Amino acid sequence: MALALLSDLSFAQNAAVETPGVSGTALIQMLIGLTVIIGILFFGAYFLRKLNGGRSFGNAGPMRIVGGLMISVRERIVLVEVEDTWIVIGIVPGQIKTLLTLPKGEIPAANSDEKPFGKWLKQMTERNK
Repeated sequence: MALALLSDLSFAQNAAVETPGVSGTALIQMLIGLTVIIGILFFGAYFLRKLNGGRSFGNAGPMRIVGGLMISVRERIVLVEVEDTWIVIGIVPGQIKTLLTLPKGEIPAANSDEKPFGKWLKQMTERNK
């Protein structure tokens, strides 16, 4: 009985040593499959860009972000240009409000003390009061 167990144990050790590695054809098939998948991804991105007309989603249409000011981590004031109008928008979590609507103007040159948008916003709000 003990001899039968020893022979089974030696057979299991020999079987574990003789396991074959990865064949060359399996490696080539994997690389070809990976190349096809990456090609499909690039084709899909190219097709979506052509479908969109070559425009990115951030700069589509007549709207443009002129500047912004972070008030806190979750609160911002943004100046948006829509054709000949500037709109000052307040953004907080879960809400966007129009703070001020102005005709399009020029932003003065930056002073080293203040950020240009902050200085401009202060001038515009004081001018409208």
